Amino acid sequence: MKYLVIIPTYNEAMNIEKLIEKVLKQSNDIDVLVVDDNSPDGTANIVEKIMEKNKRVNLLKREKKSGLGRAYVTGFKWALQKGVYDYIFEMDADFSHDPDELYLFFQAITEGYDVVCGSRYIEGLRVLNWDLKRLFLSLGGNIYARIITGVKLTDLTGGYNCYSKKVLSTINLDKISSNGYSFQIEMKAKSYYKGFKIKEVPITFRDRYEGTTKMSGGIINEALFKCFKIRFEKWFGKY
Repeated sequence: MKYLVIIPTYNEAMNIEKLIEKVLKQSNDIDVLVVDDNSPDGTANIVEKIMEKNKRVNLLKREKKSGLGRAYVTGFKWALQKGVYDYIFEMDADFSHDPDELYLFFQAITEGYDVVCGSRYIEGLRVLNWDLKRLFLSLGGNIYARIITGVKLTDLTGGYNCYSKKVLSTINLDKISSNGYSFQIEMKAKSYYKGFKIKEVPITFRDRYEGTTKMSGGIINEALFKCFKIRFEKWFGKY
């Protein structure tokens, strides 16, 4: 079994070397793909230096900051073109997603699941360093997304996920129109509507401790409206 962990970056020079090192320690069968949006802090330069010593590390450089969803779609297409990866992971660059929890995904993969999603809301409330406003926003957003899309998952907006090559080959990635939180909702919804086996595993989300958050009001508003579009596409068989 061969795995690829995709890490989108924009100004993650403080984190990226430590994160790559920790991810690669989890298994000899993991490769890393960094998708960098022309970070002015030199993130890509750091990755290129790592690549000189480690063939398991790869880099895609984009000309400008184009959003999380576009970065993942670019990474998914790269992985499918390579043809050697059985499962492809999404992971934040800021240690919000703990690489030490990758084993939970591996266990689900061995059980035959096509999609494995990290959830902050099973086996208790598993978030650290959030204020009440952000907590209620996330909980409310997930309830809203679940009702509108009809997808019975507890954490539709979470970004620590894994898709099999089979799933990504079935989804038309060129028609993924979402970018922020709605990208996560859209990918999970399309997988769910197509009948793939999905499992949620309990992960602990830690708010970033280096750099600055990239959450914005625009990202949240996009997710609110995109939920309806996702459900309409399901009704009209365009998922």
